[in-house]
Parts: sequence; C-alpha cells; structure tokens
Amino acid sequence: MADPTVKTFDVIFEGTGTASGKMRNDIHVTWPMMKESFDLATDEGPFHGGDGTAPPPLALFTAALTGCLMTQIRAFAKRLKIDIGTVEVKARLHWTGEQVGNDPYVTAPVGFHLDIDLDSSASTADQLRLIAFAKKGCFIETTLMQGLSVGHRVKIDTDWHDA
Repeated sequence: MADPTVKTFDVIFEGTGTASGKMRNDIHVTWPMMKESFDLATDEGPFHGGDGTAPPPLALFTAALTGCLMTQIRAFAKRLKIDIGTVEVKARLHWTGEQVGNDPYVTAPVGFHLDIDLDSSASTADQLRLIAFAKKGCFIETTLMQGLSVGHRVKIDTDWHDA
C-alpha cells in the first residue's frame, strides 16, 4: 500500500531553439504545468564566431546551477524552520577541451564546486541538514549526479534518425 504522506509530481520543461545570427540562438522555453514561458538567448563571442549579443550557454548553465541551489536553500529553510538571512553561492565550473589537428574539439567536465555562505544563527547541524536537502531538491544538481545520458535525433529530409 502506498504511503499517503508521499506525494509525487512531474516537472517538464520544453524548449525550442532557433538559430538567429552567426552563433546566436533564440530559445523559447515553456513550463506547461505552470503555464509559464520564457524567451532566452545564447551567443558566443568572436572566439567562436559570434557577436556576443547574449551570454554563452555555459554562462546560463552556471547561473542555472547556482540559482537552483540558492532557490532550494531559501525554500527549504522555510520548510525546515531554519533561520537564514542572506545567501551567497560562489560557483566554479571547470571543463577541459582537446583538439586534435583540424577536428572539432572534444570536452570533458573536470569538476563543479559550490561555496555556500549563509548568514544564519542556526546550529552547524541544522545548516548542514538544510544544505543536504537543498542539494537533493535542486533538479540540476541531482541530474548531474546521475550521469544521465542525453538522447539526440536529427531530421534528415522527412525522417528522424537517432544521432
């Protein structure tokens, strides 16, 4: 018999990106469950052939991970009745790249580190408990910890092909 105190829910975001410049991408993101949508853009600087009209994708990724954890810290502090004031998170996301000859480069993550500075009079145990829940509640962080594979398809003529 299912535990009546356990509630499950799905969170689904959908995005459609359109190339709109040298390296610029305009991305329309919807959150159907909340009936919300967002228009975002990415671009690369001259190094990658872009015009720098918007943040590069890795900047948005860094902001998303940092913001996700910060949101959960504040939301869960209320739920857990842990008093916090200001929250500051400093993120350092590190990748390496390797290019052989004229082939496109290949990348690999080295490590992601988040330093959290809480203004709180709560005990060390309570602050650590809060961070433990925030880490488990951050969708981006839990996704990264899974090593989830990403499926890709490409449309060639009228047919979709796994890529």
